[in-house]
Amino acid sequence: MNERRHAGERRSGDAQLRAILDGAVADVRQVELPHWRGTERLLHLMSVVSLVSDDLAVVYAPLVPIRVMELLHERGFRFVGVPDEEYDTLAPNVLALAPNRVLLCAGNPATSARLRDAGVDVLEYQGDEISIRWESGPTCNTRPILRD
Repeated sequence: MNERRHAGERRSGDAQLRAILDGAVADVRQVELPHWRGTERLLHLMSVVSLVSDDLAVVYAPLVPIRVMELLHERGFRFVGVPDEEYDTLAPNVLALAPNRVLLCAGNPATSARLRDAGVDVLEYQGDEISIRWESGPTCNTRPILRD
């Protein structure tokens, strides 16, 4: 696809999302997404940043869009950084089950320890087949119905 078509699709997607939300969300922002391993492997934001509570986020900083990091900083977020060696084992893709209680794919000891040091209750699951093999973390494999 050419760049003009990509830009049109982004605007269209943004407009569609705003129409669906119809004022239910006060602040909708559009950001560029990283394509680290090529444009055919475009990432979604939860591949690189996961909110754990109202003021804590797990981030793989090298791939988080600058505008997202700036917004999180402005809103007073603290960060749990994911080391390079735990990116491919889906450490940035954690599922918040409740504020400061998360589900993390096993095999990410540094991220798990950093989360615990930040006061987070960490539950781990063996995700070699369901997650790592298919590059599908716990946020990808679940669908929350209601969060408070």
